Amino acid sequence: MPIYEYSPDSGQCDKCPGHFEVMQSMGAAPLATCPDCGQACHRVISAVSHSVGKGHLLAPKSLESKGFTQYRKAGDGYYEKTAGQEGPDVIHRG
Repeated sequence: MPIYEYSPDSGQCDKCPGHFEVMQSMGAAPLATCPDCGQACHRVISAVSHSVGKGHLLAPKSLESKGFTQYRKAGDGYYEKTAGQEGPDVIHRG
């Protein structure tokens, strides 16, 4: 089950340090009030982790092993391939 972050609508609370986390199923409705203080609250969008084990899912080797092609910006309108077999080695938009 994912952990969702919430923040009080007022932006502050004496019990909660500006936010709290709740483990909920993905199909559960978002909380409307804080379970500790009862203030109105809303779900906050938080960062997602993309790492698995020792590697990183968006690392060039990982992307290439899954059949993806990746390009990185190398200059103004100029992109170089960093992973993958398909597509050109360089893309230039001029």
